[in-house]
Formats: sequence, structure tokens, C-alpha cells
Amino acid sequence: MLTSEQPVALITGSAKRLGRQMIQTLHSQGYRVIIHCNQSRADADELAQSLNLQRQHSATVVQADLLNEAYWPELVQQVLACFNRLDVLVNNASSFYATPVAKASLDDWQDLFGSNVKAPYFLSRALVPELSQRQGAIVNMVDIHAQQPLAQHSIYCMAKAALLMMTKSLARELAPTIRVNAIAPGAILWPPEQSVVLKEQEKAAILAQIPMQQLGTPEDIAQTLLFLLQSPYITGQVIAVDGGRSLGGQTKA
Repeated sequence: MLTSEQPVALITGSAKRLGRQMIQTLHSQGYRVIIHCNQSRADADELAQSLNLQRQHSATVVQADLLNEAYWPELVQQVLACFNRLDVLVNNASSFYATPVAKASLDDWQDLFGSNVKAPYFLSRALVPELSQRQGAIVNMVDIHAQQPLAQHSIYCMAKAALLMMTKSLARELAPTIRVNAIAPGAILWPPEQSVVLKEQEKAAILAQIPMQQLGTPEDIAQTLLFLLQSPYITGQVIAVDGGRSLGGQTKA
């Protein structure tokens, strides 16, 4: 049975992949969920419908291009109107692609910094009054490459490094009413084929860098999110979910 006391979570970019799993996991734990999408409306609607079949009026969809600043005020209004409360914001939506220095453009900069830093910051800022009232939480999806650069991805790595520092800075500024943490995934899912096609030898090389010698799963990320939301004395932390990859050094042959 739904009540107005059930917590509400907004996860940006949650129609597919890691965001979708996080939505499903929080919903299974009694959260009401707001699924944000930009171009994946059909996937978002399908997800919301399946969750509402489990519990009526427990999931809804908001659609907005986070790179378009003109949409931000309306998005915030829609989010707050969905269930008349918000307890959790997960800044998950992100662009990711290579930007070799010789080919990097201003558009690349605007996209990668816009999706990974600018939108998370200003969306968080706009939702601070509501999250503060609820003693809420913000969780940012950073990346192990925020601290260990990935070749030919300098703009992306810089953007994620900025998001990591935003996490720590806001954790100090928004305490004690809002906790701010981050998750830094390692190799969890291979990039979608339309984005980056990895050869088998490239996949093997990545796996060789991971002490656990395997990919993680979306469930690993979702369970880490749940842990952070259930840990009221943790703030300003970045949890690497990477099978030990960020440890560096050589793995066993």
C-alpha cells in the first residue's frame, strides 16, 4: 500500500543500463521512483509501467535534455509535483566518448562537462530545499577515471574529476541536513555497440587489469547505492566498485 511517507528517488538517465537497475532496486525496497530520460522515452515508459503493475502509482517518468538550461526549471517543478516530495537524487546521466587532443572540440567540452558536472550541480542546487527538508541524500556517479586518467578521454576524465570534487564540497556545505556521496564504477557493462565497438583482445586487456578478473554487474552498483542510502553517518565518500582495478599494479598472470 502506498503512503505519502514512502521515500521518493529521482535517478537521471535511468531508462537503461545502470540507471535502470538502480531504479528497480530502490523500487523493490519500497521507494517510489522518478525515471528521467532524454531520448529513451519508450524504454522509460515500459519500465514505469512494469513497476506500476507491481505497486500502483509508484513510478513515473520525466523527460528533459539536461544540456538545455531552459528546461531545468520546468524539470524541477515536474519532479517535485510527481509525488510532492523528494528524498534522493542520483546524478547518473552522463556522456562518455573519446576526445583525442587533436580532435577535441568545444562541442565535446560542452557536452561532457554539461552532462557530467554542470547539470548535476545545478539540479542538485535546485533540489536542495526539498532534500534538506527530508534529510535527504545526493549520490553522484563518478568513475575510477576521475583519478586515473583514461587515454584519449581527457575531457571526460576532467569532468568526472570535477564531479568527484563537487561531491566532497557539497558534502561539507550541505551537512548536516543532506548527505552527499559518490559511486565510482569500474568495468561494469561494455559500452553499447553503437557507441564504442571493443574487440575481444581489447576486452581481454581490460579484464587483465582487474584483480577480480571479471566485469562487475549493474546489481553491484545498485546495491552500493542502497548501502549509501541506508548509512546515515556516511557523507563525502567515493566508493569504487571496480573489482580492485583502481589499485593499479600487475594482476596475476
